[in-house]
Amino acid sequence: MGNPYVALSLEIYHAWLEQVHTVHAVFELSIFNHSKGEYCGCKASYNFDVKNTYSKPHCLIPLQELLKSSAFLVDDSCVFGVEILKIDVSSPEKKDVVVQKKATTVQNLFIQKKGFIKGTYTWTMDNFLELDLKHSVRSPTFEVGGLKWYIRMYPRGDKHSNDCLSLYLSLDDSVELPLESAKVVELTLSILDQKNVKHRTATSGLWVCGQGHKLVCVQGMGSSDFFGLKELKDPSGGYVVGSSCVVKADLTIVGSSNDG
Repeated sequence: MGNPYVALSLEIYHAWLEQVHTVHAVFELSIFNHSKGEYCGCKASYNFDVKNTYSKPHCLIPLQELLKSSAFLVDDSCVFGVEILKIDVSSPEKKDVVVQKKATTVQNLFIQKKGFIKGTYTWTMDNFLELDLKHSVRSPTFEVGGLKWYIRMYPRGDKHSNDCLSLYLSLDDSVELPLESAKVVELTLSILDQKNVKHRTATSGLWVCGQGHKLVCVQGMGSSDFFGLKELKDPSGGYVVGSSCVVKADLTIVGSSNDG
């Protein structure tokens, strides 16, 4: 209603999910009140599956109230949390699925106010129509912010897509990274329109890449439903010209992460 709020949502890592599993989670999203020494938040529940990996956003506090608060904002630092209260996993076969409990972890994200590291990589495929559409293809490796990356494309879509091309940016898994090298990254992926300059673009939220977060980045940041195949191959568009398709990745490293 025109009043901005700080909101949180919970995401499940989709590569963990089996195609037919439904995960019912009860959880609490919260913000830490430094004056009272306690978390304040809201309880919620959501049914996660391969097509529904994000819970709806839950408003915690009006943005202007947060910015003026000495209880929630201390030395330009704000602490958010999530507690998983209950998890039930179901499948059509009615098989029992064991969910192992793990110790609580704390992750601190430090977002820089300036000095962002930016990089751009353009990948031109001159043989796009000749690709083996049953498998993924990957770009040459490139470097941004001291990390090595590559773009991975599924020309006919991965197992989660709906008649769409799937596109991801991944961290090169050949390099072992020390904990302190973890980075907070914002990503924009584009398929360029070579005729009409109506590029198909998607920008991610913030992702943490580095040791301890490596699996997420190896699997990739991007989308299984990046671009519908029918529109991609429409000859009136400029996304595939002859047999050429051009993909662009824009990365901005905006901070770092530490685990505790």
